[in-house]
Amino acid sequence: MKILGLLLRNFGKFQNQKLRFESGINIIFGENESGKSTIHTFIKGMLFGIGRGRGRASVYDTYSIYEPWENPGYYSGILRFESGGKTFRIDRNFDKQNKKAELVCEDDGENLSIENGDLELLLGGMDLSGYDNTISVGQLKTRPDQSLAAALKEYATSCCASGNGDLRPEQAIQRLEEQKKTIDKEIREALYERQRQRETVEQEASFVWREIHRLEEEEEQIRERIRQAERTRREQGEHKRLVDEIRPAKWRIHPLEIVIFLIAIVAAIFLFQRPLNYFVVIVVFLACTVYVWNRMKVGKDKNQVSPEEIMEEILPEEERASVEKLGWELERTVREQKDKQIQYENLQEQLAEMDVVGEKDQVLEKKRQAIQMAIDKMNELSEELKLRLEKQLNEEAARIVCQITNQAYQRIRVEDNLHMFLVKEGKRIAMEQVSQGTAEQIWFALRMAAAGILQEEEMPVILDDAFGNYDDERLKSTLGWLDEHKKQVFIFTCQKREMKLLDEMGISYHLTEI
Repeated sequence: MKILGLLLRNFGKFQNQKLRFESGINIIFGENESGKSTIHTFIKGMLFGIGRGRGRASVYDTYSIYEPWENPGYYSGILRFESGGKTFRIDRNFDKQNKKAELVCEDDGENLSIENGDLELLLGGMDLSGYDNTISVGQLKTRPDQSLAAALKEYATSCCASGNGDLRPEQAIQRLEEQKKTIDKEIREALYERQRQRETVEQEASFVWREIHRLEEEEEQIRERIRQAERTRREQGEHKRLVDEIRPAKWRIHPLEIVIFLIAIVAAIFLFQRPLNYFVVIVVFLACTVYVWNRMKVGKDKNQVSPEEIMEEILPEEERASVEKLGWELERTVREQKDKQIQYENLQEQLAEMDVVGEKDQVLEKKRQAIQMAIDKMNELSEELKLRLEKQLNEEAARIVCQITNQAYQRIRVEDNLHMFLVKEGKRIAMEQVSQGTAEQIWFALRMAAAGILQEEEMPVILDDAFGNYDDERLKSTLGWLDEHKKQVFIFTCQKREMKLLDEMGISYHLTEI
């Protein structure tokens, strides 16, 4: 990218101020309060806009500081730049009431969209933080802040081995972690469902087990009742004998008496003559009849105990239970017990099957292990790329430091959170041990090295009174490095030292006096 010119329509102290720039080194020279920092801020505002603070913060924010001294409603300007062989124009109005931003390609008149990222694309993906911490050095702001460390870390996890940024391990790891969380959730849900089913089966098995024990006790009780009934049956013989002994005679008239009656009747027929014998026979028959009648009547009147009553007195009620009915009950109990035993065994088999990991669970676990393996590999790759970036950053920063310090320091180490130290003659030297000028040169080298790594397209370097603590020799080395390695440089200065050294070195530059 190359900045071609500026038009400060109404910005700070400037009105309709036009500035033109060239490739190489551009010197913007002016006395104190001539507006050098205003122009520097204008370039930044045209590229990234100027935000407005809120509340008390708005009193001293950038918008308020550089608000036009006259006609604040026309707070606007134009920046023309070249990128990719084409010329573009940014036209911004910073006024809060009429705020607008336009991006136009002057070659073909195409209107581009800043809101949709067209300008960011032309800037090679550089954002405001990257601008402030790499190519733009403000007054007394040589040291970059921690956002540069964050940008380097993000780049280390977003670039692939070829360095084109197509592979982003951090995003890939994030997506893999989300997939892993989803699978972990499925595994937990499956485990919860399996546990719930197991508890249900265990409860059912416990109930069946209690039923089996109840049936076993019931079977034992029935068998005991059967044994009692069998004992009762064996004792019935003895009971019958006892009943027979106490049972009254079946005959109320003895058969011998009847025989005697018959003999008497026959004797009367043959002992007496006719017709007397008929009379005697009738009398004997009537006498026998009366005797039999009286005997029958007396037998009925006697209070005799029946055999059934005797059996009721001898046999208790529970001993007269039906053995056949008890057998049916026993058969039913045994059959039900067997069914419950089979059911219990089936439930135990279900519990055993639940202890075995199912096919679905195995698939989920394999997926989880595969994702975890991928995460581990991506972390290894990310760490490898991080180490590779650190090496690249250290080597590039060391080359710059070596040149601008005239080989006073040939090695530099940049660690996490931009903690840096120098290596000289095998000794480790902390940043706190070097002079302010040397520290600023090291920070400058870090900025330039980071810019070369982070930015896809080379951007102009903007330095606002950045060399106040440089001695002449190291300033000459720095100017020589800028002329050799940068296509466009802006040096805002209130001194003529830079121009004098450039003249001595025979380096051409474009001067703008304000």
